[in-house]
Amino acid sequence: MNPSPISYSVEAVVGVDEFRHLLMASGLGRRRPVDDTARLGAMLANANLILTARMNGKLVGIARAMTDFSFACYLSDLAVSDEVQGQGIGMRLIEEMRAHLGPTVSLILSSVPEAVPFYQRIGMAALPDCFWYRREF
Repeated sequence: MNPSPISYSVEAVVGVDEFRHLLMASGLGRRRPVDDTARLGAMLANANLILTARMNGKLVGIARAMTDFSFACYLSDLAVSDEVQGQGIGMRLIEEMRAHLGPTVSLILSSVPEAVPFYQRIGMAALPDCFWYRREF
Protein backbone atom coordinates (compact mmCIF):
# COMPACT_ATOMS: atom_id res chain seq x y z
CA MET A 1 0.00 0.00 0.00
CA ASN A 2 1.37 3.44 -0.95
CA PRO A 3 1.24 6.21 1.64
CA SER A 4 -1.16 9.07 0.99
CA PRO A 5 0.35 11.87 -1.07
CA ILE A 6 1.47 15.01 0.72
CA SER A 7 0.17 18.32 -0.65
CA TYR A 8 2.27 21.44 -0.16
CA SER A 9 0.89 24.96 -0.32
CA VAL A 10 1.13 28.52 0.91
CA GLU A 11 -1.68 29.17 3.37
CA ALA A 12 -2.77 32.56 4.67
CA VAL A 13 -4.61 31.09 7.65
CA VAL A 14 -3.75 28.04 9.75
CA GLY A 15 -5.87 27.15 12.77
CA VAL A 16 -4.34 27.59 16.21
CA ASP A 17 -5.50 24.16 17.38
CA GLU A 18 -3.98 22.32 14.42
CA PHE A 19 -0.77 24.36 14.80
CA ARG A 20 -0.61 23.44 18.51
CA HIS A 21 -1.24 19.78 17.73
CA LEU A 22 1.51 19.74 15.11
CA LEU A 23 4.01 21.44 17.43
CA MET A 24 3.32 18.83 20.06
CA ALA A 25 3.44 15.94 17.57
CA SER A 26 6.73 17.19 16.12
CA GLY A 27 8.58 17.44 19.42
CA LEU A 28 8.64 21.26 19.35
CA GLY A 29 5.85 21.47 21.91
CA ARG A 30 8.32 21.66 24.77
CA ARG A 31 10.04 24.62 23.08
CA ARG A 32 6.98 26.60 22.04
CA PRO A 33 4.21 28.25 24.10
CA VAL A 34 1.61 25.57 23.30
CA ASP A 35 -0.47 26.42 26.38
CA ASP A 36 -0.82 30.08 25.37
CA THR A 37 -3.54 30.18 22.70
CA ALA A 38 -3.32 33.95 22.23
CA ARG A 39 0.43 33.81 21.66
CA LEU A 40 0.13 30.92 19.19
CA GLY A 41 -2.54 32.91 17.36
CA ALA A 42 -0.25 35.94 17.21
CA MET A 43 2.61 33.77 15.94
CA LEU A 44 0.42 32.61 13.06
CA ALA A 45 -1.22 35.97 12.36
CA ASN A 46 2.05 37.86 12.22
CA ALA A 47 3.94 35.42 10.02
CA ASN A 48 3.83 36.63 6.46
CA LEU A 49 4.75 33.33 4.82
CA ILE A 50 3.34 29.99 5.93
CA LEU A 51 3.93 26.84 3.91
CA THR A 52 2.11 23.69 4.90
CA ALA A 53 2.29 19.99 4.22
CA ARG A 54 -1.03 18.16 4.46
CA MET A 55 -1.94 14.52 4.15
CA ASN A 56 -5.65 13.94 3.47
CA GLY A 57 -6.27 17.48 4.76
CA LYS A 58 -4.43 16.92 8.06
CA LEU A 59 -1.59 19.32 8.85
CA VAL A 60 1.58 17.19 9.07
CA GLY A 61 4.20 19.87 8.43
CA ILE A 62 4.65 23.63 8.58
CA ALA A 63 7.28 26.22 7.75
CA ARG A 64 6.38 29.56 9.35
CA ALA A 65 8.42 32.64 8.42
CA MET A 66 8.76 36.41 8.36
CA THR A 67 10.27 37.97 5.25
CA ASP A 68 10.59 41.12 3.18
CA PHE A 69 10.46 38.94 0.02
CA SER A 70 13.50 40.82 -1.23
CA PHE A 71 16.59 40.25 0.91
CA ALA A 72 16.03 38.04 3.96
CA CYS A 73 13.62 35.50 5.38
CA TYR A 74 13.63 34.27 8.98
CA LEU A 75 12.25 30.74 9.27
CA SER A 76 10.88 30.68 12.80
CA ASP A 77 9.26 27.24 12.78
CA LEU A 78 9.87 24.09 10.81
CA ALA A 79 7.78 21.30 12.28
CA VAL A 80 6.91 17.86 10.93
CA SER A 81 4.68 15.40 12.77
CA ASP A 82 6.59 12.47 14.24
CA GLU A 83 4.30 10.06 12.36
CA VAL A 84 5.76 11.21 9.01
CA GLN A 85 9.27 12.34 9.96
CA GLY A 86 12.00 10.84 7.82
CA GLN A 87 9.95 11.06 4.61
CA GLY A 88 11.59 14.24 3.29
CA ILE A 89 8.76 16.58 4.30
CA GLY A 90 10.96 19.04 6.21
CA MET A 91 13.43 19.22 3.34
CA ARG A 92 10.58 19.68 0.85
CA LEU A 93 9.07 22.52 2.93
CA ILE A 94 12.43 24.31 2.87
CA GLU A 95 12.77 23.68 -0.89
CA GLU A 96 9.26 25.07 -1.45
CA MET A 97 10.08 28.11 0.67
CA ARG A 98 13.29 28.77 -1.24
CA ALA A 99 11.47 28.39 -4.55
CA HIS A 100 8.73 30.75 -3.39
CA LEU A 101 11.25 33.36 -2.19
CA GLY A 102 13.64 33.14 -5.13
CA PRO A 103 17.44 33.17 -5.27
CA THR A 104 17.91 36.74 -4.03
CA VAL A 105 16.50 36.05 -0.54
CA SER A 106 18.63 34.54 2.24
CA LEU A 107 16.92 31.95 4.44
CA ILE A 108 17.94 32.24 8.09
CA LEU A 109 16.94 30.14 11.09
CA SER A 110 17.88 29.30 14.64
CA SER A 111 17.89 25.54 15.20
CA VAL A 112 17.02 23.52 18.26
CA PRO A 113 20.08 21.41 19.12
CA GLU A 114 18.39 18.15 18.11
CA ALA A 115 17.79 19.42 14.57
CA VAL A 116 21.32 20.63 13.80
CA PRO A 117 22.29 17.39 11.97
CA PHE A 118 19.20 17.71 9.73
CA TYR A 119 20.09 21.26 8.65
CA GLN A 120 23.71 20.26 8.06
CA ARG A 121 22.59 17.23 6.01
CA ILE A 122 20.44 19.35 3.68
CA GLY A 123 23.34 21.73 3.06
CA MET A 124 22.60 24.72 5.27
CA ALA A 125 25.70 26.48 6.59
CA ALA A 126 26.13 27.34 10.26
CA LEU A 127 26.91 31.01 10.85
CA PRO A 128 29.49 31.78 13.52
CA ASP A 129 28.70 35.49 13.56
CA CYS A 130 25.05 35.52 14.58
CA PHE A 131 23.78 37.33 17.66
CA TRP A 132 20.54 37.44 19.58
CA TYR A 133 18.76 38.51 22.73
CA ARG A 134 16.99 35.50 24.23
CA ARG A 135 13.30 35.73 25.03
CA GLU A 136 12.76 36.61 28.66
CA PHE A 137 9.56 34.60 28.81
